[in-house]
Order: sequence, then C-alpha cells, then structure tokens
Amino acid sequence: MHYAGVGSRAVATVIDSIVMFAAFFAIAAATGQTTEEGFELTGVPFFLATGVYFLYYIALEALSGATLGKRIVGLRVVREDGGGIGWRESVIRNLLRFVDGLFLYLVGAVLVWMSAKRQRLGDRIAETVVVRGRKASAGETSAQG
Repeated sequence: MHYAGVGSRAVATVIDSIVMFAAFFAIAAATGQTTEEGFELTGVPFFLATGVYFLYYIALEALSGATLGKRIVGLRVVREDGGGIGWRESVIRNLLRFVDGLFLYLVGAVLVWMSAKRQRLGDRIAETVVVRGRKASAGETSAQG
C-alpha cells in the first residue's frame, strides 16, 4: 500500500472544505441567514449544517471509501489490512476529525508525519489508513462495522 502524506491529504481537505462551504451557504440562503458579509448559521440551521458535515464525511467514506476531495486527488480510506471501511471505522475516524483539525490540522499533520503508516489520530483509533491508488474492489468493500 502507498500511504498518503500530508500534502495530498491537505489538497483533498481544501476541496472538501469548498464543498462544505457551498453546502453551508445553501443552508443559510434557504433559511434566511445570509448577510452582506456572507452568512451566519445559528439555531436549527447550525445543527442542520453540522449534520450535513458529518453525513458528508461519514457516509461517503463508509459507502465508497472517499469523499469528493479524496476521490479527485486519488486517495481512499481503507482498513489497515487493505479492505474497505464500514460505518464503524468511518464514524470513529470522522468524530476524531475535531482533534486532528486543531490549529488548522497541525495536530493531524504532526501525527501523520510521526507515523510509519501516515495515520492521524482518527485513523489510529479506527485502524484505518489513507492510501493512494485504485478504488477498493467490490470484494474489498465492507459495509459492516
């Protein structure tokens, strides 16, 4: 397996952040929370945006092994044994995204740099890795978990 480093993961994160910004703006526009400066999500729209955020990362990775950003960059998330991840692994690694994302993802970057398998905290606990290369075949993909 060819483990993904900080650079390609950062590019994927930027792409995913653009997707999330567009989704959040759409929620703000639909709920009347746009301003002259942009938008502000409060109350129910904030919780809706939070749900969309988690659904985006968790569902896409559990079902296909990659978010849009990872897919564009040519990355995918797999179990340490190379098999596809399921819901359990996706939930664990993405709930820990908040810790890895501290200080503009510096925490995650340092952990990736210090890991032989290039794992951030969420990957270590979920026992997953981010790899370069082809998509997991149907036989490798797992919806268990």
